[in-house]
Amino acid sequence: MVQIPADPLILVDGSSYLFRAYHSPPHLTNSKGEATGAIYGVVNMLKSLLRQYNPSQMVVIFDAKGPTFRNTMYADYKAHRPPMPDDLRTQIEPLHQIIHALGLPLLCISGVEADDVIGTLAVQASAAGRHVLISTGDKDMAQLVDQHVTLINTMTDTILDPAGVREKFGVGPELIIDFLALMGDKADNIPGLPGVGEKTAQALLQGLGSIQTLYQRLDDIAALGFRGSKTIADKMREFQPQLELSYQLATIKTDVELPMQFNELHLKTPDYGKLAELYQLCEFKRWLSEVQSAEKINAARPLVSATETPTSPSDGSNVTVTTTPAEPASNSAQLDRSNYQTVLTSEQLQQLITLLNQTELVAFDTETTSLNYMQAELVGISVATAPGLAWYIPVGHDYIGAPEQLARDLVLAALKPWLEDDSKAKVGQNLKYDMSILARYQIELRGIKFDTMLESYVLNSVGSRHDMDSLALKYLGHQTISFEELAGKGAKQLTFNQIELEKAAEYAAEDADVTLQLHLALWPQLAENPGLVKVLQDIEMPLLPVLSRMERGGVLIDAALLQKQSEFLSTRIGELELQAHELAGKPFNLSSPKQLQEILFTEQGLPVLKKTPTGIPSTAEEVLTELAHDYPLPKVIIEHRTLAKLKSTYTDKLPQSIDPDTGRVHTSYHQAVAATGRLSSTEPNLQNIPIRTEEGRRIRQAFIAPEGKRILAVDYSQIELRIMAHLSQDQALLDAFAKGLDIHRATAAEVFGVELSEVTTEQRRRAKAVNFGLIYGMSAFGLARQLDISRGEAQHYVDTYFARFPGVLDYMERTRQQAHEQGYVETLFGRRLYLLEIHSKNVGRKKGAERAAINAPMQGTAADIIKIAMLAVDQWLQQQDPAKIKMIMQVHDELVFEVDATMLPEFQQQIVGLMQQAAALDVPLLAEAGSGMNWDEAH
Repeated sequence: MVQIPADPLILVDGSSYLFRAYHSPPHLTNSKGEATGAIYGVVNMLKSLLRQYNPSQMVVIFDAKGPTFRNTMYADYKAHRPPMPDDLRTQIEPLHQIIHALGLPLLCISGVEADDVIGTLAVQASAAGRHVLISTGDKDMAQLVDQHVTLINTMTDTILDPAGVREKFGVGPELIIDFLALMGDKADNIPGLPGVGEKTAQALLQGLGSIQTLYQRLDDIAALGFRGSKTIADKMREFQPQLELSYQLATIKTDVELPMQFNELHLKTPDYGKLAELYQLCEFKRWLSEVQSAEKINAARPLVSATETPTSPSDGSNVTVTTTPAEPASNSAQLDRSNYQTVLTSEQLQQLITLLNQTELVAFDTETTSLNYMQAELVGISVATAPGLAWYIPVGHDYIGAPEQLARDLVLAALKPWLEDDSKAKVGQNLKYDMSILARYQIELRGIKFDTMLESYVLNSVGSRHDMDSLALKYLGHQTISFEELAGKGAKQLTFNQIELEKAAEYAAEDADVTLQLHLALWPQLAENPGLVKVLQDIEMPLLPVLSRMERGGVLIDAALLQKQSEFLSTRIGELELQAHELAGKPFNLSSPKQLQEILFTEQGLPVLKKTPTGIPSTAEEVLTELAHDYPLPKVIIEHRTLAKLKSTYTDKLPQSIDPDTGRVHTSYHQAVAATGRLSSTEPNLQNIPIRTEEGRRIRQAFIAPEGKRILAVDYSQIELRIMAHLSQDQALLDAFAKGLDIHRATAAEVFGVELSEVTTEQRRRAKAVNFGLIYGMSAFGLARQLDISRGEAQHYVDTYFARFPGVLDYMERTRQQAHEQGYVETLFGRRLYLLEIHSKNVGRKKGAERAAINAPMQGTAADIIKIAMLAVDQWLQQQDPAKIKMIMQVHDELVFEVDATMLPEFQQQIVGLMQQAAALDVPLLAEAGSGMNWDEAH
């Protein structure tokens, strides 16, 4: 593997990539029909280079318009090339603007090609001893390779140093011009020597040397003995002028007069505002989202280095490795893989176990056949005891020709004492998964001290994604080996047991190594804030085994009932489709935003409430919901979308999710997704089953209790309003909750100025909308739409509310100010919630961040409380008979259990008590319980 020195000067052949990106998928266009695929391809390549090498110097070079000195030298040079397609030409200017906005220098020099500019810079830098990385897909560039100059083709992921050039072309960099001149180049219309192709050119140059040498030894060519060698000398005499011309055309000019020298090509700070504008025009939504938050993300990426060089134990003796966080002098340091070892013998395994027992903190990871923790088979285990010192223990690579490995049972039996030892501290990345895998082999993973995914999440939930690859780039400046590099993509992707052991071992050992180094980078930052440490150690880490047990327990589903619901929904969806066609006056695809936009806004003339970034009327759900108040077709579309989603997401999918071994559905709960600290779930998602609609309740009816059991659901009542009362210290709210009043009725009495006993059902409904609307930052306009009242009346409700509950208004103002000053807000338990748009120049985004600032402490505190409650309930559950009760789901502010019917009253009372004691607020927490044969009945 070619090692690229740290912080190379990167020269990017923009013209080469521009054409290749244009002809490669995806062939993107924006909603205006403007081509953007070439822009996307080139920028994606540039971003990849920046991520992987984090250079201090990088420049993108393009061909300038007009002829070059080669056209003067040879009129037919590139003469047969067709003109640039119009849909490529239109992409050049916005691409150049994006490159400038990225902070990258860009060069276009008239009279020469991009190759010549690159060659000049490369020669300058190499002469000064500067390492150069040329990013190109052009084989001509191989002539520039030397001890300081390397080529990389990001589209094929190949890197060429002098040895790589020799292996690829059959000749070294010093003979590449001769090689190209002999062969000619149809693409550039370089004539070459007639009848000479790649093999013949290689044979000539390998046999005798350069073209100059060949002319000196024409009589020796025939003796080389390859096919046609006897006629080559005559051809070379006949076509000598043509060959000399070809040589000149193939030679990259290295003395171009440039406006700057190589050492002046420094990156500048990106212009995020301009990037956002350009990405919006191109409709690159993911990149747009990234740059909108980039200015607020902490860019510091501390590295980790070993103060002593790691050595592997050869005799089982004690090996001590001291590690300390290093100064972040460079973000491009690569992890040292020279101390990654594969364990294939019992002796090696015992030596490793001895080291594990003597090491204070070990990074641990499993490799498996699947992401499905209920079905995955263990393929191998990796551990790291110090930065750069890692082992892989394969137990299940079964491809043809795989080397002999230790038996899985033998390895697990040997490791089990260490794995189950609570005093042996372990760190991992998403250790919940590894815990569930080991549980399949009757091993309970203990000693879980740290989880880097959770460390990153607690440190800054919105600062980046929390997967290992993203964290390695951010905090270590390291590009990890991707699984797709090893296994491929799509339907033909290999499972880990099918991957060649040598490659698998490096990948697995790197996982453990990176995990350990991430912990050493993240922990010092966390340790600076005791509140964050407390959130990690008292809430998130202890919750990990609780969630693992709950996931593996699963929930029972009535598949037959869901099938009936699918049939009902299918019929109703068909009826709605026909109804929509009638309202539109013609058939159309209800799932097509373009067709819907045409019908609603062009043909029916409905008001345009919102536009997309490209100026097209939006058909997003919130727009249709607004329009549904006044127009029938949007209302039908909304219902159609809702039912179609219920069918595809739940009634069709849930039966397919039933595990064949347990007969239950096993979701995955995610701790590091929602910014506020709330749990989310996937495969399947159990968090978003609607409860307010009849169809949603029918789905909950399919979540059933086994024979002799009942479903018990315990839900916090109005928890966010109670937290609002605590945070705001508004006396009227505190008094209402202290007295156990119906808070919505109490609010109605204040807002409408009536006695509590005189509050009507409608007044309570409106007060409830005000209570929850203010928590979520709803405007008077939004409240008016929800309650179907005038905006003036809605504003009156809001004004009256704040007059009656002034503490709430004070809290909102204080929080808004705190967010602007600090850039974050906090929950009662110290969880930080960063607000990336709080200083945005875009008024809408800034207002959105202010609304989030007000809501986040309440929602985040509620998330913390339910997690604390889960920990308390789980601790109690561990003392109970698991055949009598188990916790099977967590949904928002609710815990769901399977309970023995005979024990229901006793268990219900105990759980309600534990949940109500989870936090000490200035108002009482109230947990309400319900039970039944299914989840719906429990409400």
